Amino acid sequence: MTGLATPIAIRNPVPRRPDGEGSVQVMIDAAMDVGSAKVFAVYGKGGIGKSTTSSNLSVAFSKIGKRVLQIGCDPKHDSTFTLTKSLIPTVIDVLEGVNFHSEELRTEDFVFEGYNGVMCVEAGGPPAGTGCGGYVVGQTVKLLKEHHLLEDTDVVIFDVLGDVVCGGFAAPLQHAERAIIVAANDFDSIFAMNRIVAAIKAKSKNYDVRIAGVIANRSADTDQIERFNKAVGTSTIARLPDLDVIRRSRLKKSTLFEMEATPEVLAVQKEYLRLAQHLWDGTEPLLVNPLKDREIFDLLGFD
Repeated sequence: MTGLATPIAIRNPVPRRPDGEGSVQVMIDAAMDVGSAKVFAVYGKGGIGKSTTSSNLSVAFSKIGKRVLQIGCDPKHDSTFTLTKSLIPTVIDVLEGVNFHSEELRTEDFVFEGYNGVMCVEAGGPPAGTGCGGYVVGQTVKLLKEHHLLEDTDVVIFDVLGDVVCGGFAAPLQHAERAIIVAANDFDSIFAMNRIVAAIKAKSKNYDVRIAGVIANRSADTDQIERFNKAVGTSTIARLPDLDVIRRSRLKKSTLFEMEATPEVLAVQKEYLRLAQHLWDGTEPLLVNPLKDREIFDLLGFD
């Protein structure tokens, strides 16, 4: 594949301040900077379609000639299975297998090639109720750098689990240039989006990450999303309909780019390709102001 990533600004090596009052954070090591790749972190309410969106977006980037690495950040390690057709071993699993002596690992132990050359990694996570997701993300990036895998990558996509509930789950924001939020036109996913906006704003005080925009997913209408956008300062950058073929693609363990080329499938592929090019060309950072919980409760709904 061809195409070199446009270098992003080098992070300012100033002492880091806490992200917020009462904040306990996993701080990034300057030596673990991802480098020149364009890095995107995909967030959204649990079950909203982040993995489907991330995998198809990864393929779209690959279709426009970019070298892509997708990193699943969920203990379920199911982010990349439509790309690889399997549940690949997680970074934590393979590190545990060598008693956390990372020098004993080979690249093929934890990086797997998926559809159209997309490289796939599943970070995994600590057992339920133990450990920190931020540590897992940090170890994954460290391992990728040790094996020089980020040097030959144009685009990195972090697919992050569920809602942001702690500094560990927000750790990918420390590496990302832009955050993308997947939301449906309903109360629960928009309420979660508001929390995610708040987390990104907190991280933006100390890191380069900014919001690229919102992907409206599984939505015939977007009136509630647009009402939220107007109030908070976000904007919709893509709209993906609620099609049964998308559900079927997951059951077939395939991306939409591998499904039968019906008019509706071609339309969704076109939207993903447009979005990939839009993100590659660069988006202006959005200045956002999240709402209080009561404010978001009062904002949404029918008049």
